[in-house]
Amino acid sequence: MRILSAAALTIGLVCSSFSVHAQDVGETRSVQNAPVVVELYTSQGCSSCPPADELLTLLAQQDDVLALALHVDYWDYIGWKDEFASPAHTKRQKGYAHAGARRMIYTPQMVIMGYEDVVGANAPAVAEVIRKYRQTPQPVALRAEQVGAEVTLKALAQQNVSGSEPLLIHLARYEPMQTVSITRGELRGHTLNYANVVEELSVIGQWDGSGEFSVTIPVEGSEKTAFFVQQGAHGRIVGALKLD
Repeated sequence: MRILSAAALTIGLVCSSFSVHAQDVGETRSVQNAPVVVELYTSQGCSSCPPADELLTLLAQQDDVLALALHVDYWDYIGWKDEFASPAHTKRQKGYAHAGARRMIYTPQMVIMGYEDVVGANAPAVAEVIRKYRQTPQPVALRAEQVGAEVTLKALAQQNVSGSEPLLIHLARYEPMQTVSITRGELRGHTLNYANVVEELSVIGQWDGSGEFSVTIPVEGSEKTAFFVQQGAHGRIVGALKLD
């Protein structure tokens, strides 16, 4: 186990290896329009990550799942620098560890709806958690209208979502598919495909859950766009929307 110190928290790093079975993730269509948000913390420097990357590729093909690949930078020292990695992604993963009272971060990890922690290549476990959230209406309804290069996002709570922390409105911009030939590190000699690679994840507003929230932002470029509402920085995700 490799150890990483971060402020008051010492977090161990470990790669976990499981098999991927496509039939475990595509069983049921959504009973609601809002997608289930799945964040995969992965790295091109982690030899156990390709099965999870393949699983995320399957999830990305489902309309009722918002699958996001957040590449972390803490395996870069092994010999291959992940070109998609961001310290911000590592910081977000550490934040989830703090919130869940966990002493370790690892790859591949999936965080589902900001709350459920699942080993990223454990397809049956991932499918079970997604199934649970598919059957539960999301507390916040989101709708968006795009006019030219601007999108207006509106949010309306369907039930009480107020808490000790404000609701954060997140914007995610991501590339649907990237292909990388890796020449060094644990995965040297492999050419791998990566789905829904996050290039931007930012907070575009705060909300107390009352009334209707509205924000207009510019949206340009070829990347795909999605939004989600989260209780604080690392709390439960209570609403999500993918733009077509």
